[in-house]
Amino acid sequence: MAVSPSSSVQAAREALAARLKNIRLDSGLKAREVAARAGWYPSKASRLENATTPPSDADIRVWCAICGVPDEAPDLIAASRSAQSAYVEWKRLQRTGLRRLQESYVPLYQRTRSFRVYCSNVVPGLLQTPAYATALLSAITDFRQAPNDVAEAVAARVDRARILRQGDHRFAILVEEAVLRHRLGDAEVMAGQLGHLLSVMSLPSVSLGVVPFTALRHMWPLETFSIYDTEQAQVETLTAAVNITAPSEIAQYAKAFERLSDIAVYGGPARALITEAIGTLG
Repeated sequence: MAVSPSSSVQAAREALAARLKNIRLDSGLKAREVAARAGWYPSKASRLENATTPPSDADIRVWCAICGVPDEAPDLIAASRSAQSAYVEWKRLQRTGLRRLQESYVPLYQRTRSFRVYCSNVVPGLLQTPAYATALLSAITDFRQAPNDVAEAVAARVDRARILRQGDHRFAILVEEAVLRHRLGDAEVMAGQLGHLLSVMSLPSVSLGVVPFTALRHMWPLETFSIYDTEQAQVETLTAAVNITAPSEIAQYAKAFERLSDIAVYGGPARALITEAIGTLG
């Protein structure tokens, strides 16, 4: 099993494994006895107890039944599913295309009041134009060999962005200056996208900052991440989405966001950087 890049994910898996071990110890059984009664290879019980192999729902039910505590199975299964959902490969999320993934964020967005978003590589989804989103999602679809439902996914992403103008939400968004220069789409697409950023900056719910190339950095560029209120953070890697709920880790991302905010520019200086990027498109 691949080790998660988030320590909270691995910690959740290890905590579940420890609960299975304690249940077995309380029953007075040895690990090899549990394996034998379950009809498993002798090493499987050890792998489950050491978090080397994640248990299936069926594994947990069998384990609890053998150890005489079948009523504990539902809670353990819920904990197992929570640990598994913390680290989810994009290929799994996108196996049926990109539209459903876009729509899956709607409930989270609706209940979140304070959004903190940092992007080091592309324009944040909430600020994307249809043309830019089409270029980006087309590239993702091609790279991951996902079913091509780009048009539907773009429509879902644009529809989701209406939250910028609805309800009691606040958006603090930071991008690296490189985001303004990476060309996803031709000059016309990029000009439209950068012009849209200038327009979005005027929304009362949005604070858009740009970290300049010339900033004296006391916080290095990071992977793209979002913080939803103080309850959850999501980090995007090439291969997976990491959902973080451990307060100590959320606090680390909040601290990083604050430091990046300190070196970003806003208002007129940010508009100047965006306008300068538009000027290079000719």
